Amino acid sequence: MNLRLLRTKNSKLKTESRGFTLLLSALIASVVLALGVSIFEITLKQISLSSMGRDSQFAFYAADTGAECALYWDIRWNYFATTTPANVIPPQPQCATLPLNASGRPTSPTDPYTMMFSFEPAGKCAQVSIKKCATNGVCDSQNPQIRTIIHADGFNTDCASVSTSPRAIQRSVELHY
Repeated sequence: MNLRLLRTKNSKLKTESRGFTLLLSALIASVVLALGVSIFEITLKQISLSSMGRDSQFAFYAADTGAECALYWDIRWNYFATTTPANVIPPQPQCATLPLNASGRPTSPTDPYTMMFSFEPAGKCAQVSIKKCATNGVCDSQNPQIRTIIHADGFNTDCASVSTSPRAIQRSVELHY
């Protein structure tokens, strides 16, 4: 009988400690939820930054491909020459198996002049401009020895969506010789 009385006395809850467990569990749940949301936001930012880095490299590779293509056609075939008439040019130029439709070729030799073309290596846009000067012309006022300036802009999107895409990234390469 003594044991029974002892058991009933110990099993009764004190009125001062009621709800403490519920309060403690709500506090722990809110701290865990706040940590989870913070980690999720950090993860989303890291994913966004890494995809921007990847897209920036795609844009740089497109610009580099465009600049190298223009350099090849200028050095190897003299395609952008200031004195060569348009009908003497060898084969139709192409880069990355895509034909180049250059615009700005003068019908008579002018000094200086700029030709432009764009193409899409691997689905990314490359816009290239080639500024040529004759020997007596000055293409770059800071360095009069420069006779050719190739400026290539590369984008991480195709050419049709460069102006409309909110995530379009542009990288540029410029060659002077």
